[in-house]
Amino acid sequence: MIRTPKLSNTSGHNRYRSCFRPAASILFLLISGVLISLNAQMSRKPSPTREPAGAMDKRPDSKKNSLLKITSREDFDSIARVYHQNTPYALPHTMFVIDRRSKNKIYFVNSQRFRFHKDFLLATYLVPRGADVFKPIYLEDGRRFIVGTVAWQKPVEKFTWELWEGDLATPEIIKTANAAVNDHFYEKVPYKPNSIRQEDVSENLGIDRILQDELNKNQEYLALNTGKAVGRIHIIDKLDDTVEIGDNEIIVLKELPQSLPPVRGIIVAKPSSPLSHINILAKGWNVPNVYIKDADKLFREYDTFVYELNADLTKYEIKRASLETIKQDFKSPDQVVPPVDLAVKRIAGLREMRAKDGIRYGSKAANQGEMIRSRVPGIIIPDGFSIPYYWYDKFIKDNGFDDKMAAWQDDLEFVHNPRVRRQKLEQFRAEIQKAPFDDALRAEIIKQWRTQLGGRPVFVRSSSNSEDLPNFSGAGLYSSVPNVREADKLIDAVKKVWGSLWKFEAYDARVRNYISQKDVYMSALVQLGVDMQKGGVMITKDPFDKESKDNVYISAVCGHNSKVVDNSGLPEQILFNPRSNSVIVMTLSQQESALAFDENGDLKETTDKCANTRKRVLTDLQARELARTAIRIRGIFGKKEQDIEWGIMNGRIYIVQARPYIDKN
Repeated sequence: MIRTPKLSNTSGHNRYRSCFRPAASILFLLISGVLISLNAQMSRKPSPTREPAGAMDKRPDSKKNSLLKITSREDFDSIARVYHQNTPYALPHTMFVIDRRSKNKIYFVNSQRFRFHKDFLLATYLVPRGADVFKPIYLEDGRRFIVGTVAWQKPVEKFTWELWEGDLATPEIIKTANAAVNDHFYEKVPYKPNSIRQEDVSENLGIDRILQDELNKNQEYLALNTGKAVGRIHIIDKLDDTVEIGDNEIIVLKELPQSLPPVRGIIVAKPSSPLSHINILAKGWNVPNVYIKDADKLFREYDTFVYELNADLTKYEIKRASLETIKQDFKSPDQVVPPVDLAVKRIAGLREMRAKDGIRYGSKAANQGEMIRSRVPGIIIPDGFSIPYYWYDKFIKDNGFDDKMAAWQDDLEFVHNPRVRRQKLEQFRAEIQKAPFDDALRAEIIKQWRTQLGGRPVFVRSSSNSEDLPNFSGAGLYSSVPNVREADKLIDAVKKVWGSLWKFEAYDARVRNYISQKDVYMSALVQLGVDMQKGGVMITKDPFDKESKDNVYISAVCGHNSKVVDNSGLPEQILFNPRSNSVIVMTLSQQESALAFDENGDLKETTDKCANTRKRVLTDLQARELARTAIRIRGIFGKKEQDIEWGIMNGRIYIVQARPYIDKN
């Protein structure tokens, strides 16, 4: 077994890790075949919106159209179908139909013979040909039929019954269905609500329930971002500023940190939100990011070896990389030069901008200007203005900072020692903060703040030309300054935003994504602040399922939306399906605190919460309004998927950012 030595940083010195491994390790690799392929345990609805290819090709086990009673697992299996056989989606399930006119007679439908409930109803002449089937079985209170599904939920080792997420079932209908299913099934079958409405309606009925949140707790694998990667396995027990992470590594972490430099792949031993900054970065880098239970222990013997990781939605495979694969996939691409226009000097208000102005003022401001022009109904975009890239470039050159940046490339300690690099970048940002500021620009910024924005509290927000690139989002790398109230502090905030271009994490991210450091610039967006009572992020697709193009994913917290993007506490996570107008709660809020402004205008932790007793942040109506807003915003930008930051204040929806959602897989 040939092993490539790995450079690591120990006590400030670069050392080769030992190439020696005990014989037991080699035996383990031989026995395991140096290959792991595991299926996930994920809780998903057994009735997908699209049917997998070949799902109904299997010859039915039974010729019967239905069973009137399920007396054993054998009975169930004889009529149950299984989409995605041998995957975590392999939830055996069978449809049922309850005829209320026939004293709640229940038919457990042979789901190997019939695709849909309506097919069974038509084939058995329970409804006439040509009759409207949809409303009478899904929407009407006085419906004749109740239709649903019974499924085996592997994560909890139980059967559950459920209705379509768009079903407007009343409490009476749910109680009737629960009794019919359980009276004719060989073991207890709890009800699994599939929408907020169904949860609310069934909460006080006194029936056994299993919620989606409970099913998610038992996951062993979750693909936050799918893909393939070839890299050196690097198991990190404790991530601190002495750990050198290479861009050719697949890192294995016990817990998800708030930030990382670019890597080939990410494996974590603890599940997280798909809208954490780490996952947003992973999508921007186009690398796999997966949760695997006990990954740090499972892959301990692979540490420092070069492996190939293949992670899809339902399973992963990890195997030793061949020499041919290493030669092919370890090549470094050419440097990327981000586009910029340094000719424009004029400070401009958001209403004057269009999306094409992103190369002058930053995409954050330009995209908001485009939304203002499009007059999206039902939302507010806080007023503001942007300081173009020209002024950042002039500030850097006037103070001789460009020469200092060029010298870094010849400083071996700066290049190879992350602790030294971090210290020098911190010192550099401090020098930026103290450097002289153009007097004419200072006067113009303060004048614009007072005349256009009335001198009210503002956020000063970063927007670099190295963000939202085709293969690099740059999300979460730079700083914004909240609730600035004084003229002098406004100028300080602009310099802080400019200086954040040279944060350690941002610098390293650009290095490892081969972005030219001498061609990056920073603009500053000065915008009225929003004291959010609720906030979050939404994506105009299901981030778990790249084929599901119509859904809107919403992540919500109480207070300011920073709680979502910094991966602090699990937010409420919702999936909205516009076809069925249904709201599905994927996880409940696990916030212990919220961010709110204190009397000094600073964001502080507070124990105040907006979630109700059931840990819900958003109402059904709010979720639908947000989702429809997201769909309208997507339409503004050529129907390209969007990553949108939002807030709710006094019942109104505020949009503070819309950027392309980078999903290359």
